Amino acid sequence: MANPLNVAASAMNAQMLRLNTVASNMANADTVSGSEEGAYRSRQPVFATVMDQQREVIGVAVTGVVESDAPVAKRYEPGHPQADAEGYIYSSNVNTMEEMANMMSASRAYQNNAEVFSTTKTLMLRALQLGQQ
Repeated sequence: MANPLNVAASAMNAQMLRLNTVASNMANADTVSGSEEGAYRSRQPVFATVMDQQREVIGVAVTGVVESDAPVAKRYEPGHPQADAEGYIYSSNVNTMEEMANMMSASRAYQNNAEVFSTTKTLMLRALQLGQQ
Protein backbone atom coordinates (compact mmCIF):
# COMPACT_ATOMS: atom_id res chain seq x y z
CA MET A 1 0.00 0.00 0.00
CA ALA A 2 1.25 3.46 -0.87
CA ASN A 3 2.11 5.83 1.93
CA PRO A 4 -0.88 8.18 2.26
CA LEU A 5 1.41 10.86 3.69
CA ASN A 6 3.42 10.93 0.45
CA VAL A 7 0.27 11.00 -1.67
CA ALA A 8 -1.23 13.89 0.33
CA ALA A 9 2.09 15.79 0.39
CA SER A 10 2.57 15.50 -3.38
CA ALA A 11 -1.04 16.59 -3.95
CA MET A 12 -0.49 19.60 -1.66
CA ASN A 13 2.63 20.53 -3.65
CA ALA A 14 0.68 20.27 -6.90
CA GLN A 15 -2.13 22.47 -5.58
CA MET A 16 0.40 25.01 -4.32
CA LEU A 17 1.83 25.26 -7.84
CA ARG A 18 -1.74 25.64 -9.14
CA LEU A 19 -2.35 28.49 -6.68
CA ASN A 20 0.90 30.17 -7.71
CA THR A 21 -0.08 29.87 -11.37
CA VAL A 22 -3.48 31.42 -10.64
CA ALA A 23 -1.75 34.26 -8.78
CA SER A 24 0.52 34.87 -11.77
CA ASN A 25 -2.47 34.86 -14.12
CA MET A 26 -4.38 37.30 -11.92
CA ALA A 27 -1.36 39.59 -11.62
CA ASN A 28 -1.10 39.76 -15.42
CA ALA A 29 -4.83 39.99 -16.18
CA ASP A 30 -4.70 43.69 -17.04
CA THR A 31 -1.36 43.80 -18.83
CA VAL A 32 -1.10 44.97 -22.41
CA SER A 33 1.45 44.57 -25.16
CA GLY A 34 2.27 46.18 -28.47
CA SER A 35 2.11 42.84 -30.28
CA GLU A 36 -0.12 39.79 -30.25
CA GLU A 37 2.86 37.54 -29.61
CA GLY A 38 3.93 39.61 -26.61
CA ALA A 39 0.54 39.57 -24.89
CA TYR A 40 0.34 37.55 -21.69
CA ARG A 41 -1.50 34.25 -22.07
CA SER A 42 -3.18 32.42 -19.23
CA ARG A 43 -1.22 29.42 -17.92
CA GLN A 44 -2.48 26.20 -16.31
CA PRO A 45 -0.49 23.37 -14.73
CA VAL A 46 -0.94 19.81 -15.99
CA PHE A 47 -1.11 17.06 -13.36
CA ALA A 48 -0.49 13.33 -13.69
CA THR A 49 -1.00 10.43 -11.33
CA VAL A 50 2.25 8.75 -10.28
CA MET A 51 1.98 4.98 -9.93
CA ASP A 52 4.41 2.34 -8.74
CA GLN A 53 5.20 -1.01 -10.43
CA GLN A 54 2.06 -2.60 -8.94
CA ARG A 55 -0.10 0.19 -10.44
CA GLU A 56 -0.80 1.71 -7.02
CA VAL A 57 -1.08 5.48 -6.72
CA ILE A 58 1.95 6.91 -4.97
CA GLY A 59 1.49 10.61 -5.68
CA VAL A 60 0.76 13.49 -7.99
CA ALA A 61 3.25 15.01 -10.40
CA VAL A 62 3.20 18.23 -12.36
CA THR A 63 4.05 17.30 -15.94
CA GLY A 64 4.13 20.84 -17.24
CA VAL A 65 2.46 24.20 -17.54
CA VAL A 66 0.52 25.00 -20.70
CA GLU A 67 -0.48 28.36 -22.15
CA SER A 68 -4.04 29.04 -23.18
CA ASP A 69 -4.70 29.17 -26.90
CA ALA A 70 -7.66 31.53 -26.45
CA PRO A 71 -7.30 34.69 -28.53
CA VAL A 72 -6.04 37.88 -26.94
CA ALA A 73 -8.12 41.04 -27.12
CA LYS A 74 -7.07 43.66 -29.70
CA ARG A 75 -8.07 47.28 -29.01
CA TYR A 76 -7.54 50.41 -31.02
CA GLU A 77 -5.80 52.94 -28.77
CA PRO A 78 -3.42 55.00 -30.88
CA GLY A 79 -2.43 57.24 -27.95
CA HIS A 80 -1.29 54.34 -25.76
CA PRO A 81 2.50 54.21 -25.24
CA GLN A 82 2.61 50.50 -26.15
CA ALA A 83 0.44 50.75 -29.26
CA ASP A 84 1.84 49.19 -32.41
CA ALA A 85 2.36 51.12 -35.67
CA GLU A 86 -1.34 50.77 -36.50
CA GLY A 87 -2.45 52.03 -33.07
CA TYR A 88 -3.51 48.69 -31.57
CA ILE A 89 -2.70 47.22 -28.17
CA TYR A 90 -3.18 43.58 -27.17
CA SER A 91 -4.39 42.61 -23.72
CA SER A 92 -4.06 39.27 -21.96
CA ASN A 93 -6.54 36.45 -22.40
CA VAL A 94 -6.92 35.87 -18.64
CA ASN A 95 -10.53 35.39 -17.57
CA THR A 96 -10.60 36.66 -13.97
CA MET A 97 -13.85 34.85 -13.13
CA GLU A 98 -12.41 31.51 -14.24
CA GLU A 99 -9.22 32.24 -12.31
CA MET A 100 -11.17 33.03 -9.13
CA ALA A 101 -13.08 29.74 -9.45
CA ASN A 102 -9.79 27.95 -10.12
CA MET A 103 -8.27 29.58 -7.03
CA MET A 104 -11.15 28.48 -4.81
CA SER A 105 -10.97 24.93 -6.18
CA ALA A 106 -7.20 24.72 -5.65
CA SER A 107 -7.50 26.16 -2.16
CA ARG A 108 -10.14 23.61 -1.18
CA ALA A 109 -8.15 20.75 -2.69
CA TYR A 110 -5.09 21.90 -0.72
CA GLN A 111 -7.14 22.06 2.51
CA ASN A 112 -8.58 18.59 1.89
CA ASN A 113 -5.13 17.11 1.35
CA ALA A 114 -3.82 18.87 4.45
CA GLU A 115 -6.65 17.25 6.41
CA VAL A 116 -5.81 13.83 4.93
CA PHE A 117 -2.19 14.36 5.91
CA SER A 118 -3.10 15.38 9.46
CA THR A 119 -5.58 12.54 9.97
CA THR A 120 -3.13 9.95 8.62
CA LYS A 121 -0.39 11.24 10.90
CA THR A 122 -2.73 11.09 13.92
CA LEU A 123 -3.81 7.53 13.09
CA MET A 124 -0.20 6.40 12.65
CA LEU A 125 0.78 7.92 15.99
CA ARG A 126 -2.16 6.21 17.73
CA ALA A 127 -1.22 2.88 16.15
CA LEU A 128 2.32 3.31 17.51
CA GLN A 129 0.94 4.11 20.96
CA LEU A 130 -1.16 0.93 20.91
CA GLY A 131 1.96 -1.08 20.11
CA GLN A 132 3.74 0.36 23.16
CA GLN A 133 1.07 -0.79 25.61
